Amino acid sequence: MNVASKITKETYTNRYGDSFVFTLLEDGNIQWDGKFEYSRFGFPNDYTNAYRAYTTNGGTLGLNEFKKEVHRTEYPAGGGYIPSDINRVYGPMVKSKDEINMVDPSGGPYLKEGMDILGKTIKEFKSNKEGYLIITK
Repeated sequence: MNVASKITKETYTNRYGDSFVFTLLEDGNIQWDGKFEYSRFGFPNDYTNAYRAYTTNGGTLGLNEFKKEVHRTEYPAGGGYIPSDINRVYGPMVKSKDEINMVDPSGGPYLKEGMDILGKTIKEFKSNKEGYLIITK
């Protein structure tokens, strides 16, 4: 006897009236369908090479402190900017990973890695022809 699996679907309508459908798949991931014509995306940073070079050169900051310092820049009242020494030297070594960790269609919903949806925690997003496959933990 074949029993169809219960498919969980939720629809979200944003402030512009655009509807987005979230479908919980059998594998635990979520298919996100909708209009993504105007959207912002985020890509996580890879600090591996920059931090390795920093510590090889005698740097003593822990990874979390390094992540803050490598992005620190001061903006003097007279204009311009002054990057920290760590920012100037190691900042160019920080690269983006080839994965999407945030999607924000105009009008919402804003979703990012670590947020919960349909009882699952978001790990990353994979683009597909319908929208995005939300990979969950």
